[in-house]
Amino acid sequence: MNTTPFSKIIAGTMTWGVWGKDCNTQQMIELMHCSLENKITTFDHADIYGDYTTEAAFGKAFNESKIDRSKIQFISKCGIQMESGKRNNSVKHYDYSTSYIIWSVEQSLKNLQTDYLDLLLLHRPSPLMRADEIAEAITKLKQDGKIKDFGVSNFTPLQTDLIETQTKVNYNQISFSITDFEAMTNGSLDHMQTHNITPMCWSPLGTVFKEDNDQTQRLKKLIAQFSTKYDVPADIILLAWILEHSAGILPVCGTADPARMANLMKATTVDMELQDWFALWSESAGVPVP
Repeated sequence: MNTTPFSKIIAGTMTWGVWGKDCNTQQMIELMHCSLENKITTFDHADIYGDYTTEAAFGKAFNESKIDRSKIQFISKCGIQMESGKRNNSVKHYDYSTSYIIWSVEQSLKNLQTDYLDLLLLHRPSPLMRADEIAEAITKLKQDGKIKDFGVSNFTPLQTDLIETQTKVNYNQISFSITDFEAMTNGSLDHMQTHNITPMCWSPLGTVFKEDNDQTQRLKKLIAQFSTKYDVPADIILLAWILEHSAGILPVCGTADPARMANLMKATTVDMELQDWFALWSESAGVPVP
């Protein structure tokens, strides 16, 4: 797999702005420092977060924080064109033209108050995307020092292969968790390992604490046992399960709670026993593993 410059747990910023806790500048600064104190150095953004406002709010806080840019990493995504008062869009759509990708990155740099992104991701695949136009944008952005690396998000193996006909894809940020493990069984994570693509995953806790059904009830019972056994909070068990996977998945954790953030890196210290890992998978599936 790639040697990655990113922290093993990534701070997702989607809920830091108006789509979540609506943190003010000082609260964002405190969250950044809390992340760094707990060895979380990577911050995951997308241009659309907060209806195109969260990057700028974060950038203001970053500028005031006086944090050394070389000590942290910024990820952002582009391509989704939402219906928004800030855009002249009559319908939600995707735009992966060369000019739009370059313009979007330049907007993100301005909003984040930085000279470069450590990683740019194409947010979701479009049926109309052209690999050559994407490659032209990525080549130019790399040459100009505006992005250091490139990847995709929510792309299937074949969609990734299409982009890779013209330019190397080094990351794919997908939905993956104990309750959403299809990427593990449909060949997606195998494909990433084969092609030297590092997976990131959003919503790494899945629906365990969001829904109350047979699946989550089964999981909560077992997670409670393992929480006691490994002496870590329940959500850390779920992150540790992801980190055990051989693809080297980097979970993107979207908390805006400093107390929870302080615990996240404990997942990297859990040495989960083989049978415990499979027990969690079995309880989620509701049947013994295939």
